[in-house]
Amino acid sequence: MKVKEVADLVGISVRTLHHYDEIGLLKPDITTDAGYRVYSDDNLEKLQQILFFKEVGFPLKCIKAILEDPSFNREEALEMHRKMLVEKRRRLDQVINTVEKTLRHWKGDIDMTTEDKFKGFDFSRNPYEQEARERWGDKAVDDANKKTKGMSEAKQEEVNDLYRKLATIRHKDPASKEAQEAIAKWYLLLNEIGSYSLEAFKGLGQMYIADERFTKNIDQFGDGLAQFMADAMAVYADNRQPN
Repeated sequence: MKVKEVADLVGISVRTLHHYDEIGLLKPDITTDAGYRVYSDDNLEKLQQILFFKEVGFPLKCIKAILEDPSFNREEALEMHRKMLVEKRRRLDQVINTVEKTLRHWKGDIDMTTEDKFKGFDFSRNPYEQEARERWGDKAVDDANKKTKGMSEAKQEEVNDLYRKLATIRHKDPASKEAQEAIAKWYLLLNEIGSYSLEAFKGLGQMYIADERFTKNIDQFGDGLAQFMADAMAVYADNRQPN
């Protein structure tokens, strides 16, 4: 499969796949004379494994080290991912249940104890952390924990700075060079936090104006910023989609 086909299949950006290639994390088995990357089934299996590791919080540098370790066992890794994700789902189910009960509490339908209000929140432990340390080493797990715990605070200020920058130009044409350069930084920043294809990026922009919670949060930096960002994101994505 060519790089664009893989990106569309997986839901990540072509830029992300290029980055994985550049850092040696996922190199396609074939590069044509014209420079096109072609991914084999083995490449796709490795990409799946990479994304599993990302889902449970491992940074790319550690993922690369783990996958290159001669002792790496794919089946054991999959079992570990399954356990971690099942535990994550269990906790999310508890939090969702707490949200639903809180809504009913606010409507006066039920009473909630203090303990009930915080069921599902437990950031102090990971029941499979020790097993992960035994499988993949302390450094890999410590780096994953550091990224998971520290990214929110570190990135939030970077996000806010970019919101403020965008707010200063929100009255300009979203298709202008200045607006597109700024929204390109937004696209790159989002892909440091997660994985967004151009289509997903455009769709996210539409959510900024379709969901009042997004709009309210963004417009605190300047009235009309959500609409400006949505328009600029659509232009950015459309200009980079293949014809």
